[in-house]
Amino acid sequence: MLKEYRICMPMSVDEYQIGQLYMIARHSAEQSEDGEGVEVVENRPHEHPVHGKGQYTEKRIYLSSKLPVWIRGYVPKFFYITEKAWNYYPYTETEYTCSFVPKLNIKILTRYENNNGSSENCLNLPEEVITEREVDHVDIVCEPVEEKHYKVQEDLSLFQSKKTKRGPLSEGWRNATKPIMCSYKLVNISFQVFGLQTKVEDLIQRTIRNVLLLGHRQAFAWIDEWHGMTIEDVRDYERGMHLETNQRVCSTHQSVSENQVPSIENMGPGEGSDVDTKEADTDSLKSTNSKSTTPTEESVASPTTPKEKAGYFTSWFKW
Repeated sequence: MLKEYRICMPMSVDEYQIGQLYMIARHSAEQSEDGEGVEVVENRPHEHPVHGKGQYTEKRIYLSSKLPVWIRGYVPKFFYITEKAWNYYPYTETEYTCSFVPKLNIKILTRYENNNGSSENCLNLPEEVITEREVDHVDIVCEPVEEKHYKVQEDLSLFQSKKTKRGPLSEGWRNATKPIMCSYKLVNISFQVFGLQTKVEDLIQRTIRNVLLLGHRQAFAWIDEWHGMTIEDVRDYERGMHLETNQRVCSTHQSVSENQVPSIENMGPGEGSDVDTKEADTDSLKSTNSKSTTPTEESVASPTTPKEKAGYFTSWFKW
């Protein structure tokens, strides 16, 4: 299932780089409690021979209670997915896998541009992918978030920034607002399990869309908190939030071994037999996008450093 989400924001690409990092760190902290949420395993500089200097991150997201009832009986109590992200801003590549569900693979290619979503192929996709993709414009102002996530102070039809004087925003804002930028996200999901494929792929796409909508609303609603920060400032804030969220999440999982994860193909509801963990296949999008350059597991580390020790798992959807 292939979708390209386009999310416009009332700011420049340079401003968004700071706002995005701030929003992800804060949102992750707010969502992490009672053993669920985001655990940051690694966050370090990384250099790519084509894209240049960037940042590599690994995270885990624990989300058992957020799964639909119909799937909870098939997963262990502490269920998490793995995120690996290569950020060469304004271009990023992110992949999600789950050792418990080896046939699940999610890959996201993202590029940020200073326009209102008018670029038809900013990700340099081959013609066959352009034909297959479904373009979905996400409106951070006019589309409602889930009732449990609604906050008056984050309602962008009411909010005005004290620092920048931007907002409130109204219908048609994408054609009348300056500055404006757009996040282009190509999301490719593959879950090849008979009887569940369509249902699971659709669920994941809807979940990602909801996360993108909420996260981008918050990034603008919190602009007065991060506007004026330098990249060094926001990285310091990010490190502090990572320590806080790890303490909340990891204390609950100290007794959970990474090698004690059951396979969905070898168990019934509620069972949990131990099997060796394994990474999902990460080549699903490479076959349709010859220009993608996501490093493989063997090349996660910089070419000048040794191969990273196996066993790092991570998560949380990149905005």
